[in-house]
Amino acid sequence: MTATLPIKLSFALPGGWQAAPPDEVGAPNVAFVAIHPASIDGGFTANITISGTMRNDGATMSQIADEAVPRLAQGGPVRVVSKTNVGTPDIPGLTDSPGVVQNVILSTTLRGEPIELCQSQVYLGMEDVNHPAQRAVIEIVLTAKRNQLDEVVGDFQEFLGTVRPENEAPA
Repeated sequence: MTATLPIKLSFALPGGWQAAPPDEVGAPNVAFVAIHPASIDGGFTANITISGTMRNDGATMSQIADEAVPRLAQGGPVRVVSKTNVGTPDIPGLTDSPGVVQNVILSTTLRGEPIELCQSQVYLGMEDVNHPAQRAVIEIVLTAKRNQLDEVVGDFQEFLGTVRPENEAPA
């Protein structure tokens, strides 16, 4: 079943990307999926997913990013390649608090065949101004095979620059 986001977001997909129903592309626990049909390689299409949840704990964005590793490891080995704290200049308009970009490589299977995938995971938090103990945490993820990355990583960065709370206009 397709998930919903804790806040409404607006964004613009770069050229060559198209929205896909999460349930139909095997991503039932996310709220939004975009695929890049021109990048298909060995049956895998590069994709961007967006999911989110409300949190009322004190976990940092870095700790929240760490939580993704054991979840991904259920499908096979995962290696964190890098993790970087980012501030609002990198992703303007979406958050007033720092976020985290985590890059991982995961080994899994696709149709019974082994596959190595690269993910760039972006974690952003937005505090509820009326309830500071609560915050929406948004996870935006690019997943691609290593040989697809050069083709799609610039699009992912462009996409991130367009993500905003729905009630805010782009800068």
